[in-house]
Amino acid sequence: MRALGASLAALTLAACATTQEPSACPAGQENLRTAQLYLGRPAAGQPALAEADLKKFIAEEVTPRFTGGLTVLDGGPQWPARPENQLIREAAKVVLIVVPKEGDARAKIEAVRVAYKARFIRDSGLLVTQAACVAA
Repeated sequence: MRALGASLAALTLAACATTQEPSACPAGQENLRTAQLYLGRPAAGQPALAEADLKKFIAEEVTPRFTGGLTVLDGGPQWPARPENQLIREAAKVVLIVVPKEGDARAKIEAVRVAYKARFIRDSGLLVTQAACVAA
């Protein structure tokens, strides 16, 4: 039994140490990462956040950090809340960024999230990152 436990632990550690090769991209594309930053606006009953305020925030905080470009979309996240059977819906801006290889993109994205939360007194600034094959 002890040997079996040691073998399982060794296999688990070996699996963790294995590096995964990035998936091959089609010809003409390169393997990069994308970041999706969800900037929520206050839900019903909370003070409204003007569209102009969000545009100004993006111009002052996001654009200077990602000069290679970004895309801003309108979004509408929703999630269940307590008490049961209550659904919270919220308008949001979704900022899509193809993360450049050079520079410290993580720090820049985190700086945007911190600035957003501080300026608009929000709890969230959801971030999703993923691998992507990209062609310009």
